[in-house]
Amino acid sequence: MSDRSSQSADKMPARVANPFAPLQQQAETPEGAAAAALGKREIADAQAARIIARQYPRDPVKAMDRIINSFSRPSLAEEAEYQYTRGGQDVSGLSIRAAEELARQWGNITAGVAELARYAGMSECLAWAEDLETGYREEKRFFVRHWRDTKSGGYRVTDERDIYEVIANHGARRKRACILAIIPIDVQETAQRQAQLTLKQKAEVTEENIKKLLETFAQFGVTKEHIEKRLQRRIESMTPAQLVTMRRIYNSLRDGMSTASDWFEIEQPAQKPSEENASATARAKAALIGGNGKNGAPKVENPAEQQSPVEQHPGDASEWQDLGGAIPQYDEQSAIAELKKAKTLKELEDARTRIWKDFADTNRPLPLPVEATYHDRHEAFQQQKKR
Repeated sequence: MSDRSSQSADKMPARVANPFAPLQQQAETPEGAAAAALGKREIADAQAARIIARQYPRDPVKAMDRIINSFSRPSLAEEAEYQYTRGGQDVSGLSIRAAEELARQWGNITAGVAELARYAGMSECLAWAEDLETGYREEKRFFVRHWRDTKSGGYRVTDERDIYEVIANHGARRKRACILAIIPIDVQETAQRQAQLTLKQKAEVTEENIKKLLETFAQFGVTKEHIEKRLQRRIESMTPAQLVTMRRIYNSLRDGMSTASDWFEIEQPAQKPSEENASATARAKAALIGGNGKNGAPKVENPAEQQSPVEQHPGDASEWQDLGGAIPQYDEQSAIAELKKAKTLKELEDARTRIWKDFADTNRPLPLPVEATYHDRHEAFQQQKKR
């Protein structure tokens, strides 16, 4: 055996020593090892947080005292509640900032928003909140279109910073719902009453507060005349209670819970259709008349109007492909009506799939009221399941 080994060694070509061999050996880490180590570290951190939370549980009395003290601050009390109209009735509740303060002072709670995937000009996201002591976790999955609405019709965002801001804006409301789902309702009501009491004591109708109120509403296109028409009096003669109500309305507008037209008689200017919508409409009309393009597709005279294909989902390419001459099946009103017809969660998800696909196939932005209707219905079905 030794003779054969020596003979095979003699036949091997001579090679000089590699001076970088130690560095190369360090670099050749098995594929996925770093990701696996990171995953194990995250699991260990989550387990450690739960263990520490159970070893040092919250004291409800001290936690409630901290919450009352926090909502005794006028700066927080002013932003603690929002208000919007639904079914002809005013609905109020704790705002995003109030929910975050509740989680901070109640203790042993973790919450956040994460982007899971990105495809077809949309992001699939997850909002969650978890009580580390009891292990109860509330999650909400949702889709965010990379689109920013403006008074002139809106546009698609591509910059990473803009996409992050759009996701953060949509995710904040889901995060608030998750936090409030795990904090006891009596704790929330106590915080809300303390915020109202603080505002009644600090709500002074002064020239400075009126000026600040007009400046904050101006960013939503609301003028002094709009406010006075709603109050049915001059703004200088408004009562402290009305000032509190106006602050709640502002919080609702800021958090995206409602729009200015829900509260004030604002004339909406006629919006010109965006190039994307105009192109989709032109293709639909051409398809109805009879396309004269290749393979029966409508011929586009202006090459600039030809839309680029929709990004395809890596694992679901057939669902998100661009059909070129596809005819829109839903508009905003019909899509909302379709979602409201759903009587079960499965029917709602099936309707959502059809509507989302129709807007993606025809290269149209998904209207925000449609997305809001879907999430409202989804939350309603989830509440029914819990009962």
